[in-house]
Amino acid sequence: MSNLEVRPAPSLCGGTGRTGPVRDVQPGKQVPLGESTVVRRLLPNLGRRMVGAWCFVDHYGPDDIVDEPGMQVPPHPHMGLQTVSWLREGEVLHRDSLGGLQTVRPRELGLMTSGRAIAHSEESPHGHGPFLHGAQLWVALPGAHRDTAPSFEHHTDLPVINGGGLSATVILGELAGATSPGTTYSPLVGADLTLTAGADTRLPLDPDFEYAALTISGESEVDGVRLVPGSLLYLGCGRSELPLRADSDSSLLLLGGEPFEEQIVMWWNFVGRSHEDIAEARSDWMSGSRFGEVHGYDGDRLPAPELPPGPLKARGRVR
Repeated sequence: MSNLEVRPAPSLCGGTGRTGPVRDVQPGKQVPLGESTVVRRLLPNLGRRMVGAWCFVDHYGPDDIVDEPGMQVPPHPHMGLQTVSWLREGEVLHRDSLGGLQTVRPRELGLMTSGRAIAHSEESPHGHGPFLHGAQLWVALPGAHRDTAPSFEHHTDLPVINGGGLSATVILGELAGATSPGTTYSPLVGADLTLTAGADTRLPLDPDFEYAALTISGESEVDGVRLVPGSLLYLGCGRSELPLRADSDSSLLLLGGEPFEEQIVMWWNFVGRSHEDIAEARSDWMSGSRFGEVHGYDGDRLPAPELPPGPLKARGRVR
């Protein structure tokens, strides 16, 4: 999925530093995406740019799209990151410049590794269902893998952890001994947590990871903090378990990973290490080189915004 802001601010991320266990609630913001979708952007936000290697999180829906086109994101480029498509309701048709064509459905992992360069589009297919609800997430690639060959993976069989009123689907990485088949390039985890009414349990965590949780639906308590849709709870590092409870059925996304030690610059749909990286990627997209072509999308590709007047610089991971 693309960042469709016409004047995207540079996100200056990464760097060393660990935060002990905290309970820091950070609000998201409403961002229009394409013709008919509005998302809640939860990462980056005013207080935090990354959680482990996770550097971008949009939560959308549930949207009633019975009489609407649904998701319509034109062909656009990516560099230096992985995109993770995760649906709770609806379908999204993915096309990419490798020739890939895949419909992603609820609780299936659509994982695209951009590496040096890839382009893709995403749309609700013809005859789509009545609702669209899900999340789009990005993972920054570490320097050793930022030029890896682009690829797309589609996994329909993901590990699930059950117990104590909790059902946890491991989307990416490893959680409580269960490992997703999706390819990763740094130690991390992404999981979909479903809590039934009356659930009161504890989820094992890796104390070397930093974590954050965001609500997909309903209300739940995460380490005693009541969490509602539209906000992200940053939990810091140093936790060996996470208390979870819910009075009614609810669901969350749990994100975590080792703090990302490299400084990066994230601008529009690119992750680089310098202004020059970003400027070259933008030029290559606008000139039609490097990123390839997405065939089959009914519409024009997305032009890149203008670069900001000053140079882009990588700084600390927390504003």
